[in-house]
Amino acid sequence: MLRRVVHGEVDSSSRRRAEYSTDASNYRVPPAVVVIARDVDDVLAAHEVARTAGVPLTMRGGGTSVAGNAVGTGIVVDTSRHLTAIGHIDPEARTAVVEPGVVMSSLQRAAAPHGLRFGPDPSTQNRATLGGMIGNNACGPHAVAYGRTADNVVSLDVVDGTGRRFTAGAGDGALDVVPGLGSLVTAGMSTIRTELGRFGRQVSGYSLEHLLPEHGTDLAKMLVGTEGTLVTVLGATVRLVPVADAAVLVVLGYPDMPSAADAVPALLAHDPLAIEGLDARLVDVVRRHRGEAQVPDLPEGAGWLMVEMGGATREEALERARAMAADAGALAGRVIPPGAEATAMWQIRADGAGLAGRTPDGSQAWPGWEDAAVPPERLGAYLRDFDALMAEHGVDGLPYGHFGDGCIHVRIGLPLERGEDVPGFRRFMTEAARLVARYGGSLSGEHGDGRARSELLPLIYSADVLDLFGGVKQLFDPNNLMNPGVLVDPRPVDADLRRPHAVPLRRTDGFTFPHDGGDFTTAVHRCVGVGKCRADSTAAGGFMCPSYLATRDEKDVTRGRARVLQEMANGTIVGDGWRSREVHEVLDLCLSCKACSRDCPAGVDMAQYKAEVLHRTYRRRLRPVNHYALGWLPRWTRLVDRLRLATVANTALGVRPLARLVLKVGGMDTRRSIPRFSRESFTRWWQRNGDGVEHAAGSSRRPAGADAPPAVPGEERPRVVLWADSFSDGFDPDAPRAVLEVLVAAGYDVIVPDEPACCGLTWISTGQLTGARKRLQGLLEVLGPYAVNGVPIVGVEPSCTAVLRSDLVELIPDDPRAVAVSRSTYTLAEVLTAPAPLGTAWTPPSLEGVTVVAQPHCHQHSVMGFDADKTLLTRAGATLSTLAGCCGLAGNFGMEKGHYDVSVAVAENALLPALRDAEPGTVFLADGFSCRTQADQLAGRGGMHLAQLLAERLPR
Repeated sequence: MLRRVVHGEVDSSSRRRAEYSTDASNYRVPPAVVVIARDVDDVLAAHEVARTAGVPLTMRGGGTSVAGNAVGTGIVVDTSRHLTAIGHIDPEARTAVVEPGVVMSSLQRAAAPHGLRFGPDPSTQNRATLGGMIGNNACGPHAVAYGRTADNVVSLDVVDGTGRRFTAGAGDGALDVVPGLGSLVTAGMSTIRTELGRFGRQVSGYSLEHLLPEHGTDLAKMLVGTEGTLVTVLGATVRLVPVADAAVLVVLGYPDMPSAADAVPALLAHDPLAIEGLDARLVDVVRRHRGEAQVPDLPEGAGWLMVEMGGATREEALERARAMAADAGALAGRVIPPGAEATAMWQIRADGAGLAGRTPDGSQAWPGWEDAAVPPERLGAYLRDFDALMAEHGVDGLPYGHFGDGCIHVRIGLPLERGEDVPGFRRFMTEAARLVARYGGSLSGEHGDGRARSELLPLIYSADVLDLFGGVKQLFDPNNLMNPGVLVDPRPVDADLRRPHAVPLRRTDGFTFPHDGGDFTTAVHRCVGVGKCRADSTAAGGFMCPSYLATRDEKDVTRGRARVLQEMANGTIVGDGWRSREVHEVLDLCLSCKACSRDCPAGVDMAQYKAEVLHRTYRRRLRPVNHYALGWLPRWTRLVDRLRLATVANTALGVRPLARLVLKVGGMDTRRSIPRFSRESFTRWWQRNGDGVEHAAGSSRRPAGADAPPAVPGEERPRVVLWADSFSDGFDPDAPRAVLEVLVAAGYDVIVPDEPACCGLTWISTGQLTGARKRLQGLLEVLGPYAVNGVPIVGVEPSCTAVLRSDLVELIPDDPRAVAVSRSTYTLAEVLTAPAPLGTAWTPPSLEGVTVVAQPHCHQHSVMGFDADKTLLTRAGATLSTLAGCCGLAGNFGMEKGHYDVSVAVAENALLPALRDAEPGTVFLADGFSCRTQADQLAGRGGMHLAQLLAERLPR
């Protein structure tokens, strides 16, 4: 029936149902069918079918709901893909008209030219939709200044459970559109006045206080936060506010988080724009996950308040900030002006939900008791009692959030892996609800009650209030088809939990998953659905998730893939284990770029999961032909080099019909070209030109005739090993030669092993982990002796360097040489910019007047980072533009049959536009061989390795 009346996608496949079986909550509720609505008419058609068939209907935007309010058993309608139009923006009235699928940050960009913005700004603003924000009454850090979503809605175009479509507004007659609503409010007026709307973040239940005459009889505001249980939003007119003229961030340190909360009332008197709390342990997670450099210098304290102060000018903002800090009672404070450090602080706060997904001891932490709120003046006392409650239950969590509003976010390390853990979960949730009730608080401060807390509403509200809620539900949705199980007649808080029903998948002979207890199921449950992978974060330097940016399909995003893998562990919807069709469909367009391993705040590594799936699927079985053609590529390049067949192979593959045949037989796209083999590998060149000293670890050698600077009397030149990977060795030996030249010029004694050492990268990316381990063991025989003797290893190809820094120790965890090699491996830029004893204080050749467009390799971004390269290029005087996002080739991915179009689409995100727009003479810098190959094949543009750029400017 749906397919006859809906123009968009109607999908009841097991894969699609798995992708939408959960949101960002603890709950798993597979839908019967998913509708990707193309327009408002599709939404209305789905409503009509739901009413006619008596099937539940649940609306979904970005799917980032943490309370289980975007999952349902019947029809789930996704508005985020197509209902994204921003209508008229009225700068005079300061309003905007939006469709429900508009992402909040898109509205901000559209309003910015008018000097306006939407006030509430949840941390998920770059993927949360306005429809979802209206459903949950989202707030964010700046609600202290601008209010909740409800406070910023003018009118709503809605349809309710009876099929009535109307515009919800305010004023006389606003309640007439729903017969009986006015009389219900009149009858319950005293109850509404005494129990609801007592403080700003009291959003649990229905906010009926907005219907009171003294509050403007505002039906639109009341419908905000009703979680899709009364109406579906088809469109909205929202209020905009002026962008703050100047704002200054002040970070204040306190002995602990309750002490920080005690300071809030005094700070509120200074009219801040935001007051956010941040536990020191949460910042420690950032240091461990992303490195010390990603955390600005912070004042003394175990907990901090981030207070933003505004003003007409920067000077006024600073003056107000100093006056506020004088009343803060803090151990110490620091003013952080707008810039990189302030951005980093706000990013730490924005990533809180993912970062807090692990407790300090590494245990999985869960949402559920996610956003309770109390009046701000009672926050410190509440936090002390809440800490005591967690201690009583033997659990821990990292509190953070909107301290200025009394709203606390926390993920708690409650055991949820087994069925016997569930009663403990229920006990904690119940006691936590009783605690917040004692403080006159709300179960939810901005995320809604959903499945996580609706059952607990009787602990904070009287029977009279609950009867009013039920009466309202009856007027709008008498058949209980709109998001049933939420708010009225709720599902039990411990029903439909996802994690206890997942079966452990213990490590075998693939990856060891040491940070997840050796369990693949635990690893894939790192994804808690915060959805950062759905956001385009390239403007902030993010690389995740290139396939989703190309297709905008949930199956092609890290979260969607994780959901299907979680369902594989559950074994019901996805029932054929590692070989399940659904699993391979969602992993097919994963580029294995590893960007999620860095950019996902929860630490999901989909490239690793894909390799493990392929390993277990094809172990001791015949594999796809491209696994042999591309997965064994280093083997073929070495064979070509050993037999001196490069000229013959290049000539033959230069004949296009023959090349297409080879590509087709090898499982590759015939629109691609096979890279040319080098006529002489770097290894053979070195054997012919090297100075012939013996192999032993610790011996020094230098290329014959190298013009090395003389050693300083009494000092030894620091030794490094130059490791030429298989790609650099067989396809582009000029790159390792340039690295050699630069290292010698920088004052190093360069050791080049006579034997080649392959890291097994192509075996890893095609899931041939047994073969990868064998190659890595061979590599340890070559490089291990140097590493254990303290000799640094310099890699040429960033993807191979990343294998040594990350995958090596997870494939060979018990060999101390693996740890030594991992810790001793560096990029060229890391060595050249390092302090002594690794660095030599070398001054690079001048790059003044050189304009560089740099494409960092995805694996470099994910594992090593590009900061050292930026530092070196800037120090040399280059004008640098650094691209964010994958080039699209991603090793074997873009070569494989069926991937070409997506590979090109990914390249169009950043790489190809940058090359088209580059001025003549601009240097295209790409250390990654696949990045240079993509640019050559799609844009006819040659690229350079960093070493080549430096080497050609060395004094001769």
